[in-house]
Amino acid sequence: DFVLGTKIINGRGEVLSFGGEVMKNVAGYDLSRLMVGARGTLGVLLEASLKVLPRPAVERTLAQNASETEALTQFNRWAAQPLPITGACYDGERLFVRLAGAEAAVASAQRRIGGDVVERADFWQRLREHRHGFFASDRLLWRLSLPATTPALDLPGKTFIDWGGAQRWLLSEAPAADIRAAAARVGGHATLFRGRRDDTDTYQPLPSALLAIHRRVKQAMDPKGILNPGQLYRDL
Repeated sequence: DFVLGTKIINGRGEVLSFGGEVMKNVAGYDLSRLMVGARGTLGVLLEASLKVLPRPAVERTLAQNASETEALTQFNRWAAQPLPITGACYDGERLFVRLAGAEAAVASAQRRIGGDVVERADFWQRLREHRHGFFASDRLLWRLSLPATTPALDLPGKTFIDWGGAQRWLLSEAPAADIRAAAARVGGHATLFRGRRDDTDTYQPLPSALLAIHRRVKQAMDPKGILNPGQLYRDL
């Protein structure tokens, strides 16, 4: 959502520009967003214009003991309220929520939410860079993208809930088909984020109609298939 425009070289050797450098300038197909997540399969990025925001005046992180079910319930309850929440996660024992904004707004939200103040200033940076203790494992790491209201999934392994429930990290050696089926049943998908299995694609297999669209876009941008072949799917 924060990518306003890009300039790329496609597989034909053409230099193309999409979007722009300010917010209200989108016309035609929004191909800049298509570059986000394409993993270099559609073009080589030359430039990217990003939307930036000022840092908040105050930022405070609160923590509470909770079960996984309690954490998900709280995240969704708070999401329905006008609270200055900019981050939320659950590590298996405690839920964490980040408040940011003006001092008065943060103080008011803190009184409503409660919990202990987390003194460690780099908590969210360590989480973003996977330096949290949860990620210090040699097990396969799955990234599950699910509706935020999805209850705890019945999957073997260890789970870390991020972004209020919509993103969940799973350390598990369970069969890929079982993990992806569980995610699909609730309208989500699973990506093998770290580790490798020869019989498992990194990304959730696509329905035939969606795969056909992917192939047509790839053909238009990189007809000879020279840009990161197999990065997303083996035959793409």
